[in-house]
Amino acid sequence: MSKLENKISHTLDGIKVLDLTRVLGGPYATQILADHGAIVTKVESHLGDEVREWGPPFAKNMASYFINVNRNKRSIALDLKKTAGKKILLKLMKETDILIENFKTGTMEKWGFGYEEFLKNKFPRLIHCRISGFGSKGPLGGAPGYDAIVQAMTGMMTVNGTHESGSVRMGAPFVDMGTGLYSTIGILMALYERNKSNKGQFIDMTLYDSALALMHPHNANYFLTKKPGKATGNSHPNISPYDKFKTASNEIFMGIGNDAGFKRLCYALNLEELANDARFRTNGDRVKNRVELTKFIEKALSNVDGIEFSEKLLSAGIPAGPVRNIEEAIQHPQTKERNMVLEKDYYKGIASPIKFSRSKDVGVKFTPPLIGEHTIQILKEQGYSEQEIELLLKDEIISTQN
Repeated sequence: MSKLENKISHTLDGIKVLDLTRVLGGPYATQILADHGAIVTKVESHLGDEVREWGPPFAKNMASYFINVNRNKRSIALDLKKTAGKKILLKLMKETDILIENFKTGTMEKWGFGYEEFLKNKFPRLIHCRISGFGSKGPLGGAPGYDAIVQAMTGMMTVNGTHESGSVRMGAPFVDMGTGLYSTIGILMALYERNKSNKGQFIDMTLYDSALALMHPHNANYFLTKKPGKATGNSHPNISPYDKFKTASNEIFMGIGNDAGFKRLCYALNLEELANDARFRTNGDRVKNRVELTKFIEKALSNVDGIEFSEKLLSAGIPAGPVRNIEEAIQHPQTKERNMVLEKDYYKGIASPIKFSRSKDVGVKFTPPLIGEHTIQILKEQGYSEQEIELLLKDEIISTQN
């Protein structure tokens, strides 16, 4: 490492994270921490995180689903059903700032590692974050939860899609990703509070709570109207025009959030007469008469080039953009300008979107690990001898892949 690299600071340098999570929400949270300097040790079973097999596509026998949320981590493979495996985990906890897990509710307690019963007193500065589907209490307490199941149960699917399509799952796992983000926020809050109290604490995160929290503005609308909301397709329930439109060349999306923006749009579309039309004077009027307004806009757009018109609107301060596919978005010059694609060896991924003025992210320090790729290295750092490691391998307490 060069002297220059030694001087580069990361916001979470020195923070040690023990990652016992699988699938998506937890691994996404720990990757965020790892991207910004935290030392993350991923603890897996001998079979590994099941999403390693959620493909194709694959690289290095790892599915893209796993690769995308597991960079900058080291992996140790342990059999936590055996006493010797638990002893290794306990030893790793001694130097840990953050423990994050998403085992079935009650598993840590069954192993003797419950927060209130053991960890709180044994490691008083430890921050223990648990991610579960629904928490441990209530009518759904202890039940398993996957992203799409929770989407269905929290109303998210009912506001996605159209009247014709019926309820539709969101096209990306927003509940899992959102829970990962909320978990990261909670962990950082607990770290900040620990600086004042010198005490860790337990963080109880659930997919269910996170999904409810993400349902803006639909829950807010319900509280005021007592109406459950409905699928509106691409349009916004509270704003108009805020929708996808066809042009002569391609689809575009426009979002007009205020009256001044609407007037600018009218002039750009050569629909000046609509700017002062009583039916469309305020946003409330436009929402009420959105069907009529949409017809005017669709007709005006039918003869324009979508990309050129989007650029014209952006230049006029009107939010608009062409509908792009994934390839077009990743290869766009703005993506390159923002350094949003990371590459190292076989690995390609989307960079951390968090950009500080002084601190840097680590880029790709480690590519996503094989199952137990760093087991021996980690045990040696913990003081285990070659003979002890050989015995643990023989007894199948640990495993490693290279």
